[in-house]
Amino acid sequence: MSEYRQLKSRILQFIDGTAGDSFDDLALAIHAFQKEHCPPLRAYSESICPRPRSWRELPPLPTEAFKNPQQPIAAFSTAEASATFRTSGTTGESRGAHHFLDLELYERSIRAAWAELELPNLRPICLTQPPALASDSSLVHMFATLGGRFVIGSDAVLDPNRLRTLLSQAREQVLLAGTALAFLHHFESEQCLPPLPGGSWVLETGGYKGSGRDVGKQQLYAIIQRELGVPVEQIINEYSMTELSSQFYSIGIGHCHRAPGWMRARVLRPGTDDEVADGERGVIAIYDLANLGSSVAIATRDLAVRRGHEFELIGRDPGALPRGCSRSADELLSQ
Repeated sequence: MSEYRQLKSRILQFIDGTAGDSFDDLALAIHAFQKEHCPPLRAYSESICPRPRSWRELPPLPTEAFKNPQQPIAAFSTAEASATFRTSGTTGESRGAHHFLDLELYERSIRAAWAELELPNLRPICLTQPPALASDSSLVHMFATLGGRFVIGSDAVLDPNRLRTLLSQAREQVLLAGTALAFLHHFESEQCLPPLPGGSWVLETGGYKGSGRDVGKQQLYAIIQRELGVPVEQIINEYSMTELSSQFYSIGIGHCHRAPGWMRARVLRPGTDDEVADGERGVIAIYDLANLGSSVAIATRDLAVRRGHEFELIGRDPGALPRGCSRSADELLSQ
């Protein structure tokens, strides 16, 4: 559709830093397009704020809305989708679905964010299965977009020979990436991970909700430093979710999550649209211009402390349902 293509072009220019649009202009234009073509989003938005005047007034759509296959959150026919990423789920639990007409915005956002936030320019070695075995995983697709090399096979077991080969091929530092639960699994298994070359980095993502584990960030990073020889200040946390197209990143302990220029976040009092004061705790609402085909505004169930225009992530709301790529990885690796 021509309107989709025109908006996508404007968003790509914004990501590249060559657009004349402001964040506000684009967010409102995207929201209007989504309301016109996505009936469930239109009904929800009209009931809360039918005429938003800025991106802060856009009603964030709860992630639970992505779990209804009869009312997909898509501004196009899902029969035209080139890819669908799904949230994790256990038996009897619905899985959320994020449909994409195409993946150009998604992939451009990933690459551009790493450049803008000056993250290490290294091809990751990934403690996940490759895309061919996990085609509905947004995390796996993100790793593949960054040129990832994968060391988990179809039997969900680490291939130590491939890992050793990739490490031996590295002239200097490497970037080892995986979910927090994947790292814990391998630290606790007989096939433990070897120390990484000096100057290496680790990227971890995901929480522990629904896994039966509770390992604090400081404890996890201490284990990574001890087992892999990677200093805490070279451990990256990636924060995102299947319902988004872009990601936040923090490095080390005690630092806020940073976003690329086409994302915003607000920390809200639960059940309201009121932003908490600086230093107070609330739930995160995220605004992602790359989310053209679904909803530009997403309401999470994640808690954070507001730090100016950024946030310090706490974790999942204890009352929220289990979800996330980290849990699915743990379930897979524990088979």
